[in-house]
Amino acid sequence: MTEKRPVLVATEADDITADMVIAELNRLDVPVVRFNPADIGTDLTVSARFGTCPAPVAGHVRTPSRTANLADVRAVYWRRPIWPTFPALAEHDAQFAAAQVRYGLGGSLYAMEGPLWVNHPLRVAAADYKPAQLALAQRLGLTVPPTLVTNEPDEARKFTSSHDRVIYKTLRWTPYQRDGVPMAGWVDVVTATEIDESLKAAPHLFQAVVDKAADLRVLIVGRQVFAVRITSDLLDWRKDYSALSYDVVDLPGTVEKALLAYLEQYGLASGSFDLAEDQKGDLWWLELNPNGQWGWLEPQTGLQMSAAFAALLAGETA
Repeated sequence: MTEKRPVLVATEADDITADMVIAELNRLDVPVVRFNPADIGTDLTVSARFGTCPAPVAGHVRTPSRTANLADVRAVYWRRPIWPTFPALAEHDAQFAAAQVRYGLGGSLYAMEGPLWVNHPLRVAAADYKPAQLALAQRLGLTVPPTLVTNEPDEARKFTSSHDRVIYKTLRWTPYQRDGVPMAGWVDVVTATEIDESLKAAPHLFQAVVDKAADLRVLIVGRQVFAVRITSDLLDWRKDYSALSYDVVDLPGTVEKALLAYLEQYGLASGSFDLAEDQKGDLWWLELNPNGQWGWLEPQTGLQMSAAFAALLAGETA
């Protein structure tokens, strides 16, 4: 009997969302090799050969319990991997070693032919720029709130003064601490009087507030679309999950078509979109997270999201 081709799942040790997908892959009797790049040297090894075999790349990824031949991998679920930092090494040695892992392990995986990536890290990186996201959304016919990216204080003051309410959003989530305390980058209202010359240090994103009735989190897996209406009184609903209520909704056909085209534009197999619904029921584009969270929504809504991911990785859906 021919051995079934495995799915690679790259993620950190404690990832409940990945656990949900792996459980569904087990139900489909699809072998899984789960690993975390941070485990290199202890619980993870890689060997890849080039130019000495018929295939462009041959070799394997090995954990203490599983081995996956690179030529046999059917799909890669690149979920929440953590790259090693080598804290025991001197600073420059650690930087050198970390780069070798990224370009050695990562490069060997990227060299594989054939596997479906959900999602390929290089495509995720390309899709992760909010200004480019906004422009593409508008080109695809989605409604985009007035937005300014600038490091010019006068431009920022003019923008905030010309709209009823304006929020500041980070251009990219980045781990950040102040005096050893982790800081969260919540969406928050900003006024012209709060903007000073320190803005010049880096570009900031300012956006007119949508007079919203609710938020929508839309998960697309392959061609399956899961849309959830999130109702709360919060400007940033992530601040308090206990204050949220959920309803499964259907998207207007034009919006669904645009979101599917959005993923196709970036070559992504999946993505989590955030939209705002205004008081008239119209939808506004906010952003795409190519690897956004969705695991908490499944038990809240009954939507079979993890099964959809497993079917996609197993090759049972388009």
